[in-house]
Amino acid sequence: MIIETEQDVTKAVLSELDRAEDPRFKEVMSALVRHLHDFAREVKLTEAEFQKAIGYVVALGQHTNERHNEAVLMSGSLGFSMLICLLNNNAGHEQVETTANLLGPFWRMHSPPTENGASIVRSPTPGDPLFVNARVVDQDGAPIAGAEVDVWHSSPEGLYEQQDDKQVDMNLRGQFTTDEEGRFGFRTVLPAGYPIPIDGPTGELLAAQGRHNMRPAHIHFLVYKPGHKTLISQVYVKGAPYIDTDVQFGVTEALVGDYVRHEPGEPAPADDVDGHWYSLEKTFAMLPGEARLPVPPIK
Repeated sequence: MIIETEQDVTKAVLSELDRAEDPRFKEVMSALVRHLHDFAREVKLTEAEFQKAIGYVVALGQHTNERHNEAVLMSGSLGFSMLICLLNNNAGHEQVETTANLLGPFWRMHSPPTENGASIVRSPTPGDPLFVNARVVDQDGAPIAGAEVDVWHSSPEGLYEQQDDKQVDMNLRGQFTTDEEGRFGFRTVLPAGYPIPIDGPTGELLAAQGRHNMRPAHIHFLVYKPGHKTLISQVYVKGAPYIDTDVQFGVTEALVGDYVRHEPGEPAPADDVDGHWYSLEKTFAMLPGEARLPVPPIK
């Protein structure tokens, strides 16, 4: 097609996409082209702005490595990751309030298999003791036994182990298997909120909006069981700083957990606890579907 006007560009691209054999590929890419071209027309995008936008795309790749994924960080900071999560996890259905949430940029595969009730504190990590007891059920509330549950979270200093030379490999990470009642549990330390990195294009985006770069304290969970849609979740600390202004837009009412503080002298699940400590109880609901692990953002 010989291009005569700017409208012809869109028509030409869509015409070429009609050759695609995969109907879903054609549907998605055609919609992307239409919206992308209409966006440029709506804002009257200048050539200089276009070049700057391409620079951002390039910078996302340049700032991504095996320990950090800038593209995931940017997606979350635009609310796009959370939108995709809610669109795909029963959002708006009153009978099942979703416990799905963002994967985030820090999940690693092959966390150490850990016995229920054991600790995931694998190197000296000062902090308030936390005892987690959780349960995995289906959409009807029946227990799911034999589910694999990955757990990971930041230290009380707000650092994941791959960001912190003081922590050993896989500190504050573990993989558990639910028992016949769908239960699993572990000991750890109360996590802290933390800043997301701002030395790349995501930082520039936040600065341009006058936004902070903080996430509220939380623990990540990934639940896998054949016959069920893989559940990716986070449980946020009720009342934590930034709980209402999460830079990644990840906090939902269903995932604000009650991390109960217990005063010194109150019997703890472990004999070596002599000060105050915390406990968390949580139930995760899985939907029927495909059991598929995501691509790890980092190694």
